[in-house]
Amino acid sequence: MMTDPIPNWQRVTGWVLSGLLAVPFVPSAYFKIAQPKGFIEDWSKTYPAGSALPLGVIELTLFVLYLVPKTRYLGGLLMLAYLGGAVATHVQAQDGMFFVPVVVGVIAWLGLYLRDRKLRALVPLVAD
Repeated sequence: MMTDPIPNWQRVTGWVLSGLLAVPFVPSAYFKIAQPKGFIEDWSKTYPAGSALPLGVIELTLFVLYLVPKTRYLGGLLMLAYLGGAVATHVQAQDGMFFVPVVVGVIAWLGLYLRDRKLRALVPLVAD
């Protein structure tokens, strides 16, 4: 059975979208792990101080799992679960920012969809 190759522009667009996730994940993980001066004081206004480091490690791990081709599905699913928790947190805080993790999740899965043939086969957008 011959499969059509993914057009190069879609593969590149998928990787660009996936790379854009570095914008929210890397700085967020960095601040939670490195905990620069003043960070814990601000963080502990809404969350327990001890939760920053584990959440930073989780964020970084999810992002790496998502980018590594062999673990991309696991990373994508775990990232989606993590972002669901972020949506719930923003809704609970009533800060109106719940849409941010939703957008990040859509970008993550769109990036994966554009660059991955197996995911396209599992979730076809157009019937043949």
